[in-house]
Order: sequence, then structure tokens, then C-alpha cells
Amino acid sequence: MRDAYISGVGCTRFGRHEGAGPVELMAAATEEALADAGIDRLAVDGLICGYATTLPHLMLSDVLAEKLALRPHYAHGVQLGGATGGAMLMLAADLVRAGRCERVLVLGGENRLTGQSRDQSIQTLSQIGDPEFEVPCGVAVPSYYALLGSHYLSRTGATEADLAEFAVLMRNHAGLHPLAHLRNPLTVDDVLRSKPISLPLKLLDCCPISDGAAALLIEADPAGMRVRVRGAGQAHQHQHLTAMSSLSNTGAGASVARALEEAAMALEDIDYLSIYDSFTITLAMLLEEIGIAPAGKSASLARNGMFGPSGPQPLNLHGGLLSFGHSGVAAGLAHAVEAVQQLRGAAQDRQAMNSPLTALVHSEGGVLSAHVSLVLERTR
Repeated sequence: MRDAYISGVGCTRFGRHEGAGPVELMAAATEEALADAGIDRLAVDGLICGYATTLPHLMLSDVLAEKLALRPHYAHGVQLGGATGGAMLMLAADLVRAGRCERVLVLGGENRLTGQSRDQSIQTLSQIGDPEFEVPCGVAVPSYYALLGSHYLSRTGATEADLAEFAVLMRNHAGLHPLAHLRNPLTVDDVLRSKPISLPLKLLDCCPISDGAAALLIEADPAGMRVRVRGAGQAHQHQHLTAMSSLSNTGAGASVARALEEAAMALEDIDYLSIYDSFTITLAMLLEEIGIAPAGKSASLARNGMFGPSGPQPLNLHGGLLSFGHSGVAAGLAHAVEAVQQLRGAAQDRQAMNSPLTALVHSEGGVLSAHVSLVLERTR
């Protein structure tokens, strides 16, 4: 079976794009990815797109093929919450490895900030729960993660200030990225004093809602710098919070273990980390379940420089969802775009100093429900 490589990446600025619809944003990211790979759009024979709350359609992949003047032999729409980006990349790599496609465009984006009202956003965030046991209680996504946060702080002895460390770290990283939504510096006190959303989570413990898009091209035999999809894994152990059997074993560890096994690598072999971070508690729990940090100690590692540009395992150097921004599916794809740029040595002022050759990209959807992990490797 042949290998699959990420040959092109594209990403718009995340933030406010007045007057730009989801198609325009995704078209811009697509143009950049195709130019990066040196590929004409008619050479793309596979298209995989994620859902968009501001562009709902039962045949979204066909809509985008039409609007972007693509003629794919294979088209597919994927809907897996925050894990959609990782799932699309895994599927694209499998299609290329199997010989079904030669070049697959993976695409996501929407105008989630300017294209829907506050009430529409709240309604979307409120419908993710179990319709019988959760939705009638009026719980929205931040509250589910707040429940996880309360349990985590009680179980580990960590503090709200520990969670705030991740908001500060991501903002520091985003300050070096010209496309990031939020770039002004933060302190731990700023996070602790920010507006309560659902305690223990405050406003700055939560990612912003953004407009934006990202695209990646997966190929079998690209020219130039090669970033190989060396391993991939998934895990799905529950959908709703009330069905979780363990808050310290949600599936993230199993997903990463499967990706590492396929890549024939260990966690210690990973040079760069791209870990989903919709909330500060998301990042803390994922880092610890995956095995990167002991229980309750991820913030301590962050304070000690473990995850900075000069640390042994730099983390989300674009600023993650917490500061680069959250534009639906594109947010998870932006993690992968940054990982590719880091492996290429093309991240400019935010380049990791350890010259990474390998990266772990982990995305999750729902309430730590769907997990998808990818191991990427620069081969030349």
C-alpha cells in the first residue's frame, strides 16, 4: 500500500469577516492550498468537506464542488463535531493509500461569527445534549465542560488558576500569528477576573467564535517537502455526558495509542503537539489522558516551559482554538495546518526551536465524545 502525504495547506485569517460567506472563505483557503501544492484544481479527484452551521445542506460536498469549479471522482461530507477535521484527513489518507484517489482536498470553514445571531449560536450549543436527560435541563456546551472541569479540579487538586495557564499560553502563541483571532497578551489574573460563563469556566477559559476556513491537500506522490500521514486512530466510547463511564478514560488515550501503533512510534518520539482546546479544561484533560502529563500536572508543565516554542514538546504554537479561534470544522483543520508548517520549518517567528520531524494531531468532538488522532512525519 502506498503512502499519503499532505502536500498543500491553506488558511484564512480567523476572526470577523464582514460580508464574506462560507463559500468565499473556503474558496480562499482552497486557492492557497492548491497554490502551495502547485496543483491545478482540475487535478483534484477527491473532495471531503465538513458540515457548516451557516451553510446547512444535505449534499454540501456537491455544493462546494460546484461553487469551487471542482470535478472530483469522489465526494463526501463528514459530521463529527470538533473531530471532523481529523476524521476527514484520516479518510483522505486512506483513499489515497488505497488508490481510490490521487489528490484529495480536505476543506472546512464558515462565517460562524458574522453569519448567525447570538441566539442561533446558543441554540446550536444547546442541542448537543441527550434530548431526554440533558436538553430539558437547559444545559449548553460550556456547561457540560464546566461539569467536567468541576470534577477534574476535585479529583486532581488542580485549581482554576491552573486551567488559566492554558489560556495564557495559547494567547502568547497566538500573538506571533498574523491570522489569529485574539492576539492581545493575557495574564492568569485576567482569566480569573473574566466574566463567569459556567463555573469554574470563565469567558477566557472558552474559545471565541470566529469566521474562517482551512484546507489541506492529500497526495500520493507530491513534489517538494513531504509530510506523511504515518498513523491514524479513532475512539468513540459515548456521545452524551450522562453516558460517560469514566471522566479520566474518555477515548482520547485509546485513539492516540492506535495512531502510534500504526505509526510504529511511541509518545516520546513526538516532537510537536496539536491538541484540541475548545476550553482550557479540554486541553488539560486531553494532555493527561493521552499520557503527556500526569493527572493534575499539565498546567505545571505549561508553567515550566514544556509546551513553549523552546520546550521539548511545543503545543499549538498558532494559539489553538482558545486564541487562534473557532470557526467550526476549520478550527480543527487549523491545528493540522500549523503542524504541517512546523514540520516544514515554515512557521516563521513562531517556529519550534526543536526542528520537529514528527507531530501528533488530536481532535475531539462533542463532550470528549469522538476522538481522532493523526501522527505526521516529515520525510524530506
